[in-house]
Amino acid sequence: MKKFLVVGLGNIGPKYHNTRHNIGFKILDSFARQNELVFEEQRLGAVAKYRFKGRTFILLKPSTFMNLSGKAVRYWLNEEKIPLENLLVLTDDINLDFGTLRLKGKGSDGGHNGLKDIQNLMGTQKYARLRFGVGGDFSKGNQVNYVLGEWSQEEDNHLKERLEKCQDLIKSFGTAGLANTMNSYNGK
Repeated sequence: MKKFLVVGLGNIGPKYHNTRHNIGFKILDSFARQNELVFEEQRLGAVAKYRFKGRTFILLKPSTFMNLSGKAVRYWLNEEKIPLENLLVLTDDINLDFGTLRLKGKGSDGGHNGLKDIQNLMGTQKYARLRFGVGGDFSKGNQVNYVLGEWSQEEDNHLKERLEKCQDLIKSFGTAGLANTMNSYNGK
């Protein structure tokens, strides 16, 4: 059975729950609700498993905080013997308009500390990541406040549809592969 590790980046704790920076957790929470999965606290994170079309998706919400996500990613890849090409990281991106999805098979960290830590600990930029656009509507010097801020009412109204699209993308990544999924979902 093919295994995939799907990692939602975020920060643990109630004060971060509904922030833009926690979109990775929000995507996985939505996926779990839709598929009646329960996350269990395990080593370095909350984990849920989902089986679909002969594949096993291991969903991980690291408990290491955003900037130390690499430790949890490396541990679970090794623990579950999952090849790097079956890793998908879900993260926020201030350089994309709200709700825009961009899946890539490799790339720089783009200044994102969670991706930077994963790259440093894995020793490579060659892993799939889904960047979820959170927009960049903040003044100079207010980036941290913006990403750690809560969704606006307007954004919140559109999140459900965007989260459903992300759920479909995750399943497609495991069944149709990276290239086909990129063609089907990027910019949508």
